[in-house]
Amino acid sequence: MTISNKLKVINLAQASKGSAMRVEKRGERLSLRGPLPSKDGAFGTKIQRISLHLPANEEGIKEAGRLLDLLVLQIEHEKFDWKYWEKDSNTNHIKRSPRDLDAAVESFKSHFFSDPTRKNSIAGSKTTWSSAYLPYINRLLRMAETTNKGLSTNLFSNTLASYSENSRSRQQCATTLSAFATHVGVALPKNWRIESRGYGLHQANFRHLPTDKSILDAWKSIPNPGWRLVYGLMATYGLRNHEVFFSDVSSLSKNGDKVIRVLPNTKTGEHQAWPFHPEWVQIFELEQLAEDPSALPKINTDLQKTTLQQVGRRVSEQFRRYKMPLTPYDLRHCWAVRTIHIGLPDTVAAKMMGHSVSIHTKTYHHWITRRDQQQAVDAALARKTSN
Repeated sequence: MTISNKLKVINLAQASKGSAMRVEKRGERLSLRGPLPSKDGAFGTKIQRISLHLPANEEGIKEAGRLLDLLVLQIEHEKFDWKYWEKDSNTNHIKRSPRDLDAAVESFKSHFFSDPTRKNSIAGSKTTWSSAYLPYINRLLRMAETTNKGLSTNLFSNTLASYSENSRSRQQCATTLSAFATHVGVALPKNWRIESRGYGLHQANFRHLPTDKSILDAWKSIPNPGWRLVYGLMATYGLRNHEVFFSDVSSLSKNGDKVIRVLPNTKTGEHQAWPFHPEWVQIFELEQLAEDPSALPKINTDLQKTTLQQVGRRVSEQFRRYKMPLTPYDLRHCWAVRTIHIGLPDTVAAKMMGHSVSIHTKTYHHWITRRDQQQAVDAALARKTSN
């Protein structure tokens, strides 16, 4: 697609939203053009330009599109100010300020929820935004207020550094801020990936997952039948906390195939999960759920009144109340490791768990590496024997 056509796509998208602002090419540079408040403070607007000091190439157009969205949001929220669109003599870029941040966050949020891939699970998207994005965006906003500085590489780096190294929070913060930086056009440092090191499954803990026997023993200690079923579903199918309450379990009937369907309104949308170990369906007495799904604990699952995060929190709280010797996610991790030991392809296991293959291989890297190496050793020994 030519530069001219790319500009047409951006401008047509803006026109469809009812905005008269446009990106235009003047020589080899890009500008924004449209009705803007007068610089002298006079009432009304007139057609004016903002020089972006960006080259008319593919990267420049992407940045111009982001700046156009930010400008339109500032105008809509009555936060536009000419002084924040002047050239910074030190960086040769548009000046950024703390006042830009509110509009930038609104733009990022709008972009997040407009992603077509999220429309299949509105409730899951809301939960992801509130739990996996908003906490880190809010910390960045607080740091901006403390330093009285706007969007910059240093602000992103300082926000990331405020989380402990090798922590899950630091890893999630890096993922969120990377997406936000891309949206608003802030360049991250070259060592961002190194600085963002998080946990996967923490190296210090990978040898301490519960054994199958300890999982069975812990189940027997749960006094409430409903919560025993919750525990059994999570152990057998590797479900997330909230997914227990948003799954079709009709296949658990006596003659069913025992494959449950996690519903579309969950965090990562619809997916199917198989039992590992299959015999646990009977041991944990899960077949009764096919006839009586209400046998699960009575908790609020109306997503008009609660969130997936709150539902999941109820499960974690119950584990603590019963003083379980393991966590809900221990059960999920154990399920994943079982699939690795039996040789289930990583792509299949990742799909059953409702996450990407990259997340799967990163989280379970130790076991996957051991499996692949063992397979190579077995093949080599088989060749030697045959010779």
